[in-house]
Amino acid sequence: QVQLVESGGGLVQPGGSLRLSCAASGFTFSRYAMSWYRQAPGKERELVAVISSAGGNRNYADSVKGRFTISRDNSKTTVYLQMNSLLPEDTAVYYCKAARPGWSEHWGQGTQVTVSS
Repeated sequence: QVQLVESGGGLVQPGGSLRLSCAASGFTFSRYAMSWYRQAPGKERELVAVISSAGGNRNYADSVKGRFTISRDNSKTTVYLQMNSLLPEDTAVYYCKAARPGWSEHWGQGTQVTVSS
């Protein structure tokens, strides 16, 4: 059974940091590109960051470049999102996604990140 379980969300003050984790199981993790998305209330889900299957390529939304870092550990089948210098507009539910050409996508259930003083 495929599972993606996000953790690490919470309430943080502006300027603070959080590290999200997404633990994967039930599929060949090392063959999938992994992404983080977020969805704020009343807004569409948007791509935040993506990392290739081997970790050699990473891309970020302009809004998070220089503040967020995506990484993965294929031995632990886990993908991470280090979020620094958080802003109130980073408040959203954060989701991880696994994708592989020709195969079904997999999504996690999401973790809430709230940036507020």
